Amino acid sequence: MPHPCRIGILMDTTDLGLGLHGMHVAFRGLPGVEVVGLADSNPRGLEERLAVSGARRVYPSLAALLADAAPEVMVLANRSPDDHLAQIQACLEAGCHLYCEKPLAARLTEVDQIIALAERHGRQIALAHPCRQAPVWRTLRRMVADGAIGRPLTVYGRGKEDHRGGGEDLIVLGTHVLDFQAALCGQPRQVYAEVTQDGRPIVASDRLPTVEPVGPVAGDAIFATLQFDGQVRGLFESRRGLSTWGRGLARMGITVCGTAGSLTLRFWDGPPPAATLRWSQVAGAPEDDLSYQEVPVVEERVIPGAEPLDYGLLGRENVPQAALFMEAGRFAAWDLLEAIGAGRPPECSAVDARRTQEMLQGIYAAALAGRPVALPLVERRHPLEV
Repeated sequence: MPHPCRIGILMDTTDLGLGLHGMHVAFRGLPGVEVVGLADSNPRGLEERLAVSGARRVYPSLAALLADAAPEVMVLANRSPDDHLAQIQACLEAGCHLYCEKPLAARLTEVDQIIALAERHGRQIALAHPCRQAPVWRTLRRMVADGAIGRPLTVYGRGKEDHRGGGEDLIVLGTHVLDFQAALCGQPRQVYAEVTQDGRPIVASDRLPTVEPVGPVAGDAIFATLQFDGQVRGLFESRRGLSTWGRGLARMGITVCGTAGSLTLRFWDGPPPAATLRWSQVAGAPEDDLSYQEVPVVEERVIPGAEPLDYGLLGRENVPQAALFMEAGRFAAWDLLEAIGAGRPPECSAVDARRTQEMLQGIYAAALAGRPVALPLVERRHPLEV
């Protein structure tokens, strides 16, 4: 990569939606980068957004930014997955690598197109699953690899289970959980699922209104089981209206159970602590013993030449209150730059996103078929649209 590496950001606040991983500040303060432009068609509050992002100037559209600023890396901060294919294609054709908000697309057919385009243009795409770079996750993964819980047996995962519980929770938050499971256990081989809406099994024509436009959604309750190699099972569950956020409790996260203990990791996007890792060294089921101990987590990585993080940005202009996302997001951005230089995939790549999308669509396919479905999927079309 040439230095300084030119970074562009698309964060159109006229239709921002949710998500808000703070991606527009991920490259701020990194050595050897320059944020050359911010694409935002909303004229209100631009000075504040420019100040927070550190961008040199604002552009009214992605096309204008690409044509004038010639970025080497583009950040796509808007979540709406229906928009991503056209945006990514424009960026790739302009020669850009990408750091993209998840999900990569709403349909597996579009994800396939995106990967083919990236390969054709020789560019890397990193997905905004920043918690993959969080020290709590890295510690959990290392402890599992080191045998802290014996042989892994089951990975339980839940979404936030708020008013989006079920299908929308699966898409916007369950993708984190499914990505964690696959990063820990490898390629899933099979999925079986029950998806219900108003207490009855879904049919392909079912649809639920969503908070954001995230593609086809059905079901207000989901229970899925995934089969990984080594007889490891992954479970995912989301039911609408179970959120305990008001009581300061986080439902979203994973619990990894093994032959010699369990590790549990929970996330939330409020003020600190934003994530905790706890460990039980009991060989039985988790409920057999409540003596979980919190695992001390220390960030030991250092980015040479990086400026100190500006924690004064937390809570400002679409930056999450939880410092976790700013800290992990910076390492995700740095990993992308390192991956580009080394010619390797980033930590969470478009290929990883395709695996997650296959898991997601496999859940719907299995629920509609009433039987287990093999992964990777042969049918690439979305089950709710076949």
